[in-house]
Amino acid sequence: MRVLRAADYRVMPWKNGGGTTTEIAVSPDGAGLDDFDWRVSMARVESSGPFSNFAGIDRTLSVLEGEGIVLDIAGQPEARLTPASQPFSFPADMPTSAALIAGPIADLNVMTRRGRMLHSVERLALSQPVEIATRAGSTLILCHGGKADFPDAGPVRLGPLDTLLLGPDAPVLRVEPAPNATLFVIRIAPAV
Repeated sequence: MRVLRAADYRVMPWKNGGGTTTEIAVSPDGAGLDDFDWRVSMARVESSGPFSNFAGIDRTLSVLEGEGIVLDIAGQPEARLTPASQPFSFPADMPTSAALIAGPIADLNVMTRRGRMLHSVERLALSQPVEIATRAGSTLILCHGGKADFPDAGPVRLGPLDTLLLGPDAPVLRVEPAPNATLFVIRIAPAV
């Protein structure tokens, strides 16, 4: 188990050079944009335009801040994403462009190498304590809004944009959220 603090995340340029991304975690450690098994990051999107193409990658996008974004993915109906939307999954190697609904947004990106890794992303708006089950592979819990305490894990307190990274043998974790806390639970596992 590792606590990843927002102040320690690495900021780097987008693959297409159109902005910057804040890398929360990557596997293997230190992997670049072309050789990761999985990657979790946040980005600020300041203007409409094309998304970076990632060959052989599956991607899930969630809007964290701002009014939202409309994705135009080749061969699919347009997808309108707002902070209230469920996380949206699509192939990162399909030509994709985005139109901002009303000004800049911040988003959460989860990417896994197709055929090697699988992922799921769940947004939880919490007001009562809950238990979060982990699965084989890695589980990341990002505190988006508010604070969350994990009394059985040390204890650990996550503030806004802090992340708890759990390995495959982690137990079920009890979460005691501050009122109106929002968490993203990201589960990543081998594809075979």
